[in-house]
Amino acid sequence: MEQEILRIKEKAFSELEAARTLEELQTIKVKYLGKKGELTRVLREMKELPPDERPRTGQLANEVRAFLESELDRRFQNLIEQEKQKQLASEAIDVTLPGRPVRRGHRHPLTLIMNEIEEIFTGMGFEIAEGPEVEWDYYNFEALNIPKGHPARDMQDSFYITGEMLLRTHTSPVQVRTLEKTVPRVPVRIIAPGKVYRRDDDATHSPMFHQVEGLLVDRHCTLGDLKGVLLTFARQMFGKDREIRLRPSFFPFTEPSAEADISCLNCQGEGCRVCSGTGWLEILGAGMVHPKVLENVGYDPEEVVGFAFGMGVERIALLKFGINDLRLFFESDLRFLQQF
Repeated sequence: MEQEILRIKEKAFSELEAARTLEELQTIKVKYLGKKGELTRVLREMKELPPDERPRTGQLANEVRAFLESELDRRFQNLIEQEKQKQLASEAIDVTLPGRPVRRGHRHPLTLIMNEIEEIFTGMGFEIAEGPEVEWDYYNFEALNIPKGHPARDMQDSFYITGEMLLRTHTSPVQVRTLEKTVPRVPVRIIAPGKVYRRDDDATHSPMFHQVEGLLVDRHCTLGDLKGVLLTFARQMFGKDREIRLRPSFFPFTEPSAEADISCLNCQGEGCRVCSGTGWLEILGAGMVHPKVLENVGYDPEEVVGFAFGMGVERIALLKFGINDLRLFFESDLRFLQQF
């Protein structure tokens, strides 16, 4: 058996000398040292040897096995290094070549619109306020005159976390939180931009979208003041020729309430398919702050009055850029995003 072991050593070493690729080395390793390899087979047959021969034969077999493993490892490393050097040589860097320009990123179209909205309203004296995206039911609904069981809750299909905690469905809770901190100071002029969440998902709705809420509370302000602010916004956002109209509507936290429309960007108010022949495009909801909301935060509705408005940033972006599918904003398609 010792002769057989030495024969296997010479034969394996001869094949190792001739090997030129990693695949050939792997084949040799399996052939001699694998579970069914030649040296492994010899080691299994040692139990048939006389007891006095086993130690010497076992020692020789282990030495041969260690030798072959060492040679295999050394040759594996040599071939890997050779392959690496070949690759480096083929990818040599020519320092005289002109550099490749680094592609610069740019702001997302929704960020561009959000920034523009903020600039317009801060230019009119409004401050930016923020609030939590995970909100209590009280701030999201009850303080805004939408008690439990109120039909208006059905218009905002919500993501509840617990019975009293949810992802905010609008940025109106920031109004309540701000007024709680400022009472009884006036005037209060804020806008509240941020993400909101509702269970909607189609070409014109998204489960997550952006809103900008606006609020002004003072001792004297009127629906005419509200219309003037919105007209200024519309002309700065969509062009100096824009006109605006207010249509009666309903929101639990404003009274009276209105939908605000701008003259159609496509037909300039004459009527076309874009505006369904009306000459107007809806952009936001607004109204005078409901006395109940003022009472809930500690203001006296006999002493102060206010107006509020809320707009969807995606809605403004769709109109501004002439896009017909809101989902494009969230698909991360560079072909779309690189246009802005």
